[in-house]
Amino acid sequence: MLKKQKMLGFTLLELMIVIAIIAILAAIAYPSYQDSVRKARRGDAQADLVELANFLERRFTESNEYDGSNAATTLTASGITSNYYTYTFPTFTAAAFILQAAPTGDQANDSCGTMSLSSTNAGTPANCW
Repeated sequence: MLKKQKMLGFTLLELMIVIAIIAILAAIAYPSYQDSVRKARRGDAQADLVELANFLERRFTESNEYDGSNAATTLTASGITSNYYTYTFPTFTAAAFILQAAPTGDQANDSCGTMSLSSTNAGTPANCW
């Protein structure tokens, strides 16, 4: 009589099932990971906007105006940079300012889009602050 030999290892079917399960889990987890990374970058941009606004408020307490002499140059040289946002100053007068952070690169897919912060401390879009 022939003895049935004990098989070692995996069959191709078992291996394909494991690969399919891993692919399904990765397809679910990767978008969540990307969303978390975008939220973290958004938080960095919000912190940058607040830091710029604080700089302008300090300037206002010293000279009673936001723009003053060389304020835009000082803002540019303040060292606040980001690889994922472009910062602009669409409104920059002696009495008021609006700071904007426009997403670039991968961050352009963020649901919040361009964020802004004004001299009245109003952040837009409101659901992202």
